[in-house]
Amino acid sequence: MHFTSEQRLDNGVLEREFTLGEIPGILWTPGFASTPAPLILIGHPGGLHTMYPRLAARARHAAAAGYTAATIELPGSGDRPRSAAAERARADLRRALEAGDPVSDEIVDRLVLPLVDKAVPEWRAALDALLELPEISGPVGYSGGVIAIGIRLAVVEPRISAALLFAGSFVPRSMFDEARQVTIPLQVLLQWDDEGNDRQQALDLFDAFGSKEKTLHANMGGHTGVPQFEGDDGNRFFARHLK
Repeated sequence: MHFTSEQRLDNGVLEREFTLGEIPGILWTPGFASTPAPLILIGHPGGLHTMYPRLAARARHAAAAGYTAATIELPGSGDRPRSAAAERARADLRRALEAGDPVSDEIVDRLVLPLVDKAVPEWRAALDALLELPEISGPVGYSGGVIAIGIRLAVVEPRISAALLFAGSFVPRSMFDEARQVTIPLQVLLQWDDEGNDRQQALDLFDAFGSKEKTLHANMGGHTGVPQFEGDDGNRFFARHLK
């Protein structure tokens, strides 16, 4: 891991950009923390520069509660090389949505499964590097989307103790079997009127999760309308499982 820049934000949080091989990322550390802090991995749909205002806001909120937070760029997003197959799948998805047609399982599989297969090992490599830093300690939480990435991480990564998952992205039907293998505590956010999300599929996915402790927070509004109070509630969720 190589740090490429750093700055202090207005609340004292130290923000550092880094690279891990070809993968760019950002690490936020609580202002002037004197002891190692638990880590929250912040998931997102790709495009660090585009998503930065929302990612930084989530990270500052986590830092205010005493957590470090980190994120990495997804494969094929931002300045990372594009996959021709993924671009074709994305174009097919746009055409289906613009025409008002159902999005086929075949399109979802072509778009999401290769992304999960590549992104999850990268998240695990980033976690290896992050946990070597003296200012970071376990346990580890995962917060955000793409929800299919969160599902796979929750299954294969034993260092993740709890996950706050954002329903709002397509999930291949084959991953419902993986959801049944998830056993860590979960909190799932669902925007009831999310224009790009199949509400019934999100409810079916929540039902499929194998966790004994799982909570669904459904709020009225579209994809970007998550109420601000959910940030505080997310911190309380992690406080129960990461401290």
